[in-house]
Amino acid sequence: MPTTTSTHAPATRTHAIRRACQLACATALLTAAPFAMAQDAQVSDDVVRLGVISDLAGPFADITGPGSVAAVQMAIDDFGGKVLGKKIELVTADHQNKADIAASKAREWFDTGRVDALMDVAVSAPALAVLEVAKQKQKVIIFNGPGIDRLTNDLCMPSTVHYVYDTYALANVTASAITQRGGKDWFFLTADYAFGNSLQEEASKVITANGGKVLGAAKHPIGATDFASFMVTAQQSKAQIIGLANSGNDTVNAVKAAREFGLTGPKSKQTLAGLLMYITDVHALGLRTAAGLMLTEGFYWDMNEETRAWSKRYFAKMKKMPNMSQAGAYSSTMHYLKAVQAAKTDDTAKVMAQMKATPINDFFAKNGRIREDGRMVHDMYLFQVKAQDESKYAWDYYKLIATVPGDKAFLPLSQSKCPMVKK
Repeated sequence: MPTTTSTHAPATRTHAIRRACQLACATALLTAAPFAMAQDAQVSDDVVRLGVISDLAGPFADITGPGSVAAVQMAIDDFGGKVLGKKIELVTADHQNKADIAASKAREWFDTGRVDALMDVAVSAPALAVLEVAKQKQKVIIFNGPGIDRLTNDLCMPSTVHYVYDTYALANVTASAITQRGGKDWFFLTADYAFGNSLQEEASKVITANGGKVLGAAKHPIGATDFASFMVTAQQSKAQIIGLANSGNDTVNAVKAAREFGLTGPKSKQTLAGLLMYITDVHALGLRTAAGLMLTEGFYWDMNEETRAWSKRYFAKMKKMPNMSQAGAYSSTMHYLKAVQAAKTDDTAKVMAQMKATPINDFFAKNGRIREDGRMVHDMYLFQVKAQDESKYAWDYYKLIATVPGDKAFLPLSQSKCPMVKK
């Protein structure tokens, strides 16, 4: 019987050899990929180190402080604890509401602590002090807690981001809405420091522009415990609206005092307007005292499924719902880390360019964007505090009155004094 030789054998062997080479090459590429990425990535001292300087135990601790620290840590954990294969570390400090302590700590962190970016410096006076240090050291600084609009106005710098709110937006949304609804005569109860004075100034401009009048103001120190004399002055002004240009415990104590002196309630002819109030303030006051207050926020935990999902995770850690500054601390940290990942470096200029080029779409903001002046523009919301019988479950405190688009809420670039803005 004749011997038969298969003509397919050499081809089969050739195919097998080719396939083995392809697999070997693919394996080599996969094995080399992390090394190549590590070679391409440039991370200073092999750690991405973030800092938070806040009021951890004082009058503003409840609205920023430990809650903001927890939110930043949540973002780091959700990111996986590493970026570009390098560890992410968080350092914190209590500035005790003193500008010199805040500036000294920031300088120490930048000079010897190898901190790459500050994710918040709560309270306006410390924030202004640290801003100058960050400018000298050319470091990223993101503000979620302070409100003074100078941070991205006349004092703007290339590596600054003002993320959550500012005095212009608060005054613009709250004061304009109330004045347009008939609240024409105003009297201010103002915390006597940079933020309070800025908030009163901005609100006064809006009130006047809408045909209202400012009848006067009473200024109190931070951490005031006795508001009696201030309330008597406000009452004697006979103003329709008492604007609270303060925050934190000062706001809570002012609202309590207003109720004691009869400035609120069904028989009162005067109404309180909280120019900066957080949901944590409303919780501390209770709906019986806070009901009817008008206020502006950049976030509310019960807006939609996304906000509820994240907020419930936060609640599990902190046993309270987050406010806008704490939610913003998480969002801004994630945005920063994503920029580091995309830029393949923690270099300040490259990360900032990436942050400004990338829209923000998460539970905190939809189609948010960081303008050339560093202002993060996003929707702001006018809320009214519910009455007790309107609240259906725990922390169900707000009813939405109006949504104000970011380009209407924040200072227009055409009015900005930021030297980086092209006119």
